[in-house]
Amino acid sequence: MVAFALNHMTVARAPFAALLDMAATLGMVGVECRNDLPQPLFDGLAPEAARERLAAKGLRLLALAEVKRFNDWSADKAAEALSLMKIALAAGAEAVSLIPRNDNQGMGNGERQANLRVALRELKPMLEDHGLVGLVEPLGFATCPMREKSEAVEAIEALGAKGRFRLVHDTFHHFLAGGGPIIADHTGLVHISGVIEPAIAAHQMTDAHRLLVDGRDRLGNLDQIAALRAAGYGGPLSFEAFAPETHAAPDPVAALAASMQAIQSALARAAA
Repeated sequence: MVAFALNHMTVARAPFAALLDMAATLGMVGVECRNDLPQPLFDGLAPEAARERLAAKGLRLLALAEVKRFNDWSADKAAEALSLMKIALAAGAEAVSLIPRNDNQGMGNGERQANLRVALRELKPMLEDHGLVGLVEPLGFATCPMREKSEAVEAIEALGAKGRFRLVHDTFHHFLAGGGPIIADHTGLVHISGVIEPAIAAHQMTDAHRLLVDGRDRLGNLDQIAALRAAGYGGPLSFEAFAPETHAAPDPVAALAASMQAIQSALARAAA
């Protein structure tokens, strides 16, 4: 059985209550909430109240996003991370999302690894104090200094922090980074989205191209998911679509249900 989840970005226009209603209606295991949408986090609800709403719907708060540019560490970044962790703890979140810088800075060999280790070293005790996991998400864009999952794993293992930090395997970013190892035993969450535009090259793809996954997908979502599951990943597949047309879908529940069915059917056929 495939477990699904819903990142609020996929239904970015929906209020917090509607996000929970959709996830529960679709039988999903949980949601991811974000601090980078136009509306206030949890629509302004106190984190404790949000936790009660989630529990009433039988949903997990898989992650609270995000600490931006986490590998550009500073005192201000530490304060930002601490603030998000306090909210995450009060809301009952399992993890906070750690998103690297994406500005073509800190790209040098040696420099990027050192910056990553500094940030993870500082974040580790903060996460331990709050009982949270740090979800590290490599971005496949050529302007990101943390493209390779293997470099993230090396830094995590060097700190003896496996389990405290886990990877987000994002099917879009995995494709943009040219593939590479799956590393299922370090993976804490999988983000799924599809690109169907036939006329663009990989280096031209942006978040705005990211739709729900269907049979026209160019990113190899089904192969990536199958490989992760074969390697032992049993966690949720969380829909994270950024495309404006997805945000404007007249019936997002029906659209998500169709994508879930397409994924489940394809995986069942592949396993038969």
